[in-house]
Amino acid sequence: MNICGYIPESINEGPGLRAVVFISGCTHRCPGCFSPHTWSFQAGKPFTLELQQQIIGEMAENPLLGGLTIAGGDPFFSAAETSEFVQRVRAALPDFSIWIYSGYTWEEIIHSNHPEYLKLLQLCDVLIDGRFDQQQRDVSLLYRGSRNQRIVDINRSMVSGQAVCLL
Repeated sequence: MNICGYIPESINEGPGLRAVVFISGCTHRCPGCFSPHTWSFQAGKPFTLELQQQIIGEMAENPLLGGLTIAGGDPFFSAAETSEFVQRVRAALPDFSIWIYSGYTWEEIIHSNHPEYLKLLQLCDVLIDGRFDQQQRDVSLLYRGSRNQRIVDINRSMVSGQAVCLL
């Protein structure tokens, strides 16, 4: 698995100050996507264990950070490897909130035939779901680019059996 970016401090991909890791690879190829450079699974550099530990260490040393956001590409295309990273983050920083972006909807993930998708979903707190839709583009929305995308509370959604949105 490769990453095509890492931002140690951001206020754009979730509430508060967060670190952001961009996982390489996406086959959704949404028209109007603001990051088509992330589509290639070879984009960026290998997300080695050493790099993961370096990023986790940087996050742990920053008392202002409140969480991690995983974006892409689409991290669910590398769900097994992304899950391993999230588990390392959870072990080192158990109080961090973890947000994840996907072009898949909550329903698509829940009903997929990919158990690794469900595992990754359940390791996170919030899912920003849905493909970017250029016809529904709205720059006034928090943390997402089009009106069809939702901010889903994963834990509450798992309990209720349907997507429970935060906003």
